[in-house]
Amino acid sequence: MPFGEEGKPMPKAGVRNRLTRRRLLGLAAVSAGAAFSGPVLTGCGKDSAKGGGGSTSLTFMNQSRGQAKALDKLVETYQKQTGVRVTIDSPGPTNFPAKLQSKSQSGDMPDVYSTLTLPEMIPYYKAGWAMNLEPKLTGEWKGNFSPIALDLTSVRAGSVSGLDAGIYSAHWEIQTMGLLLNTKTFESAGTDPKAPPATTDAWIEQLKTVSAKSGNGAFLMAASLADRFLLSHASNWLTDAEIDATLAGKASWKSDGWRKGLQLLAELRDAGVIVNKTLPGGNDDNPTVEKGFFNVQDTPAIFDASVAIGVARATAPDFTEYVSMGIPKAADGTQKPRVYGGVGKGACINPKGKNVDAAVKFVQWLTEPEQAKVFVDMVGLIPANPKVTAADLPPQVAGFASLADAIEVVPSPFSPDARTALISGVQSLVLKEKTVDQVLDDMETAQKRAK
Repeated sequence: MPFGEEGKPMPKAGVRNRLTRRRLLGLAAVSAGAAFSGPVLTGCGKDSAKGGGGSTSLTFMNQSRGQAKALDKLVETYQKQTGVRVTIDSPGPTNFPAKLQSKSQSGDMPDVYSTLTLPEMIPYYKAGWAMNLEPKLTGEWKGNFSPIALDLTSVRAGSVSGLDAGIYSAHWEIQTMGLLLNTKTFESAGTDPKAPPATTDAWIEQLKTVSAKSGNGAFLMAASLADRFLLSHASNWLTDAEIDATLAGKASWKSDGWRKGLQLLAELRDAGVIVNKTLPGGNDDNPTVEKGFFNVQDTPAIFDASVAIGVARATAPDFTEYVSMGIPKAADGTQKPRVYGGVGKGACINPKGKNVDAAVKFVQWLTEPEQAKVFVDMVGLIPANPKVTAADLPPQVAGFASLADAIEVVPSPFSPDARTALISGVQSLVLKEKTVDQVLDDMETAQKRAK
């Protein structure tokens, strides 16, 4: 599942929200198992002609604000190379969902269009507005996608009622979550930000050193990202299957794995390294954290998603003195740690249009290594194409990119009620108003109550 649009607060995982930058995480965790309640779309209309070829003009309705300039450059190149003109329609992330729905109902769908999260796309898939690309993902084109990218976009048989198994979108971006570190601040404290600590214990000691220099803490996270933080760190003790069982309500939040996963926040609190000794909350909590890191530059380290780098390039283009990395592993972990992540931007192909063959060729071209490098250079994203090597990535992206093969694949969504309890709970935990066990008890109660 794709993440969301740049510069907006994180939505609730597992539920359908207005389009925002961090649909993060609608991700794989919300993917094939998520239920959808939304508009029923019709599958017929004036655009329902059989796909032909011979057209030298395509339309691409784009949702992404942050990738618009890169797409403009790429379609200009494509026209020079092939003679095919691709018109980009970018209504903006807020207006995109309504405009796409309107076009589907009028039968005037574009040849190619941005994909959203699976719950949002299900009605389009069921109405036949997206080609099943799986039969075409063979040979050379399949090689343009990492195995994890294909895994995260695959709809499993029986996972969505009334929809055949398949791959209905092609993605050129992968997104992961981890840490961003201000290199100048760390270096001024005598620590090397480019040498990741081996364990969380060593990481906390590093943060204590930086905090002593800053005088106001060294680490910050938006409360709304608590579920992503917990899912990542608890993977030191829990398998993907065990995580999924808890999310599905079949196992308890009060197991040792979840307790140890959440305990890290209490340890950061006790070490005195959390900036201002509190976690920001509310609708703008993550933009507030990002502003402190990228713009004001008074926050040495934050927990965030790789898509934040695109935000930085748009809002603080002169600030490049930072690196990314994963949360260090737990010294007593029993599993190889994984991260919360998923596919980012991608596109669907309209199989009912008059330009199907040309649309397929364009999307295939868009996912080739040369075009992936343009996205990397202009947007600072993690490419889904494995042929783009680490040497091609900006240093700010490299740490996030190294986590792409460690993304959790968890079909069940995070319960909205349990997530709400967690967000409130971690704020109380950092303020020493609640214990780890009390927060987990609240999550357990909330999830059971919602059934």
